Amino acid sequence: MKENDFIPTLSPVWGADIFPLLSWFKLDRLKQANVMVVGCGALGNEVLKNLVLFGIEHIVIVDFDTIEPSNLTRSILFRKTDAETHQFKAFVAAKRLREINPSVQVLPLTGDICHNVGLGLLRRMDVVIGCVDNRWARYCLNRLCMRAGIPWVDGGIDGLEGTARVFIPGKNCYACNLGPEALKDLSYRLSCSSTIRRNEQAGRVPTTPVIASIIGAVEAQEAIKLLHPDELKHEELTSLCGKMFYYEGQHLTSRIVEFKGYDDECPVHEQWKPIEKINLTTALPIEDVLTCLSEHLGCKNIEIVLRDHSFVDYLTERKNERKINVMLPDYAIMSYIEKEPSLCHLPFHALYQHEIKTIDTDFPYKELTLAQVGIPPWSVLHVNTEKGIHYVELADEQNYITYLFQNTQI
Repeated sequence: MKENDFIPTLSPVWGADIFPLLSWFKLDRLKQANVMVVGCGALGNEVLKNLVLFGIEHIVIVDFDTIEPSNLTRSILFRKTDAETHQFKAFVAAKRLREINPSVQVLPLTGDICHNVGLGLLRRMDVVIGCVDNRWARYCLNRLCMRAGIPWVDGGIDGLEGTARVFIPGKNCYACNLGPEALKDLSYRLSCSSTIRRNEQAGRVPTTPVIASIIGAVEAQEAIKLLHPDELKHEELTSLCGKMFYYEGQHLTSRIVEFKGYDDECPVHEQWKPIEKINLTTALPIEDVLTCLSEHLGCKNIEIVLRDHSFVDYLTERKNERKINVMLPDYAIMSYIEKEPSLCHLPFHALYQHEIKTIDTDFPYKELTLAQVGIPPWSVLHVNTEKGIHYVELADEQNYITYLFQNTQI
């Protein structure tokens, strides 16, 4: 008998030999699902690995960070050479997922969920999984999912503790669950690498691969349940929506607690509908965009509302009224100040910024493009007109749709 006689023949279809023996999920639903994972540090690595092993074939990864040596002990998809060359986490994760399952379509985006992901892309997801490390990112992700009517799964880890939750529009809202102190803390943000460095300086390690594995597994499982709405409706499966799974590894305890909040008056979970489509890109000058919107909507008064950010045309130094032209979205101002030699020595409160929140015919910089004022590709614009509010989806200028399972109903 030859050695090769012991090697089984692999099926050309991922999981075809095993998945039919598992009864709790339907493979066709997983293959036809679009899943977005936001954050691919330790927790995101585990979630992504699990999704691909399950047979999910259309995945979007969102992460703005690069790989550091401190990531290597907690992240199964990263290697030493990735850290040494400061590769982007999203791109490396996508590459490794394709090595696990070559049939997977992975779209890596090196951006921030708070301002670099258009609602046009997000609303084509069936479920979104949050693996972020701060309240502000969760708040922004929740806001987008509520607008799009998309359920999302949240996970968090610290030390030997971890939590997992599910938020579904109309049933549970992350913002409605925040207390006064948490709301005050929304703007405080540290990247994963900054958190690791802070903890290492304090003489402790922030988390382990074990807790990431546990919470990442729960998140992936809950996401897959959400892809089976009929089974959830008939209670063949039970979701964590309205509850929180808590795990504590030091003394090996776990429990599920009530975690439900949904205030009908909360402005964060408004749903944007109906959504109209228009063949405009973020590369077009604002003057042309306003003209096209006026013709498309049949309205004279067009006002694009920058709902989640503002455009800053200049800064003013308080002590001497010195004016500094910047022409940037507000979320880019901090980085600009840190890199500008004449400003980096100043405390942030030494400056104030002139903000513009709406774009109409009186906007003084109509030669700028939508991208330059901070609108990401495939966005949905909030447009005020004399006939009411319109939600207008821009064109898929980056051709993201080629990575997705295309739902003809959208």
